[in-house]
Amino acid sequence: MTTTERTTRIPGATPADPTRRAATIVGWLFVVTYVTSIAAKAVLYPPLFDGNYVTGPGQDTRVLWGAFAEAILIIANIGTATAMYTVIKRRYPNLALSFVAARIMESVFIGVGILCVLTVVTLRQDYAGSDSPTGLAAVGDGFLAMQQWTFNLGPAFVVGVGNGLILGFIMYRTGLVPRRLAMFGLVGGPLIIATGSAAILGLIERDGPIQQLSAAPEFIWELGLGIYLIVKGFKTPNTNTPDQTAGPVRS
Repeated sequence: MTTTERTTRIPGATPADPTRRAATIVGWLFVVTYVTSIAAKAVLYPPLFDGNYVTGPGQDTRVLWGAFAEAILIIANIGTATAMYTVIKRRYPNLALSFVAARIMESVFIGVGILCVLTVVTLRQDYAGSDSPTGLAAVGDGFLAMQQWTFNLGPAFVVGVGNGLILGFIMYRTGLVPRRLAMFGLVGGPLIIATGSAAILGLIERDGPIQQLSAAPEFIWELGLGIYLIVKGFKTPNTNTPDQTAGPVRS
C-alpha cells in the first residue's frame, strides 16, 4: 500500500522567510555592540584617564563595569559575524570568511584592552600604598597607553575593514539591505581606515576631533543596519541584478 502525502498551501499565504530569524539576531547583536562600546568608552572608562588612577582614589566599580561591557561587546561581535556568515556565505564565501576574521581580530584587540584595564585596577587595589608611587604610576600609565592603542588598532581601524568595507560591499551588491544604507558602510569604512592610519603614524591626534568625526558614517551604518534588520529583516534580492542570477558564487 502506498501512502501519498499532500502539502496544503493556503492561497495567498506568503512563504516563511528562512533568513528572518538570522536577521533579527544580527540586528539585536549590532545594537548590543553599539550600546556596550559607547557605554564603556564614553561613560565608564573616563576615570582611568583623570589624573593618576593607580595611586589615586579610583572608581573601581565604574571601571570594572566598563570592562564587563566590553566583554559583552566581544560576545556580540562574534555573534554578529557568525550569524551574518550563514546568510552571506553562499553569495560571497571568501568575503564572508574575511568578515568573520575581521570581527575576531577586532575582538582580540578589545580583549587585550580589557586585560590592561583589569591589571590597572588590580595594581591600584594591591599596591596603592606602596613606598614607590612613582614607579607604580609609570607601570599604570604603560598599561593605560596599551589600552588606548588597542582601541586605535581595533575599533578605530579594523572595524573600517570588516564592518565598513567588507560588510558594506556585500550588502550593497546583494541588495539585502537598502543600498543607500549600505553606502554609509562603504564611505565610513575608508574614513576610519584613513584616520586610524593617520593616528598610528602620528599625523593626527589619537581619538581627537578628526578621528571622532570620521567615525560618524560608520556609527550610522552599524546602528541603522541593526534597527533595519530588527524591523524589516533582509530584503528579497532583486533577481534582475547580476549578483542574483544563477551561476557560481563569487569571492
